[in-house]
Amino acid sequence: MALAEGTRQRIESLLASQRVVLFMKGNRHAPRCGFSATAAGILNELLPEYASVDVLADEDIRQGIKDYGNWPTIPQLYVDRELIGGSDIISGMYNSGELHELLGLKKPDRTPPAIEITPAAAEAIRNGMAEEPGMALHLAIDGRWQAQFMLKPAQGHEIRAESAGIAVLMDLASAQRARGMRIDWIDDARGSGLTVQLPQAPAGVRPLTVDDLARRLAEGTVTVIDVRGAADRERRPFADAKVLDDDLMAAAGDWSRDRPLAFLCNIGQSSRQAAEHFRTLGFREVYNVEGGIEAWLRRA
Repeated sequence: MALAEGTRQRIESLLASQRVVLFMKGNRHAPRCGFSATAAGILNELLPEYASVDVLADEDIRQGIKDYGNWPTIPQLYVDRELIGGSDIISGMYNSGELHELLGLKKPDRTPPAIEITPAAAEAIRNGMAEEPGMALHLAIDGRWQAQFMLKPAQGHEIRAESAGIAVLMDLASAQRARGMRIDWIDDARGSGLTVQLPQAPAGVRPLTVDDLARRLAEGTVTVIDVRGAADRERRPFADAKVLDDDLMAAAGDWSRDRPLAFLCNIGQSSRQAAEHFRTLGFREVYNVEGGIEAWLRRA
């Protein structure tokens, strides 16, 4: 399909706006697909500023960028107006250090993290690996701090950490998150399996009663974020809250990660999901208002 001249000019204007431009689904603070989340997560870690273009908001750009660079998938990373590639290429260059070099950054720290594997976990891992000879143990820790073990061949570029005579292979991002990690084995009423403790992970979402919320508001020591829809907000307003929308997501990228945040919805369920997302963005003090606006109005 021929690229319309007007769309070409718009794309070239976007590429001229900043040195690094990521065409993605969603924006850098709120990706809307897993591949875009991977690409944005890497760039967010490396760069305080870059341009992200939400192709879902503009069908001409969504198709036009594919035609412009003759690249069929999203996301697409451009540096100095040159197409670098999609999510897999970005990840590979990040892990090899090529992306750091391209962006003029110092080489990444590839020091293996100190980890601990308990005797019970080591025995379980050895038993599992015995059934898959020739496979290596890989660990991936994603941006939500979810850990996943896999048995697959070693590629040679992984960072290797060792404990109890067992080698664990990780990519660069996972290795940073794994520092101080403890791997144990549980076998109780909940079931059996490996557990992973990650000291580097942000603190979990904390409950906040409406009484404590009122006190924190009076002190000016918390930012309330309302995740309800417009109709619910109009029917039962909460005057002191910011609205969770695209503008707030963009602004939150510049907020201090020490800023206390409290999330509010109707009864305290959807707000917990939003709070969990902000926790994974690195905010260290994140609360869910228990009972939501229902509990707040009962208090009043």
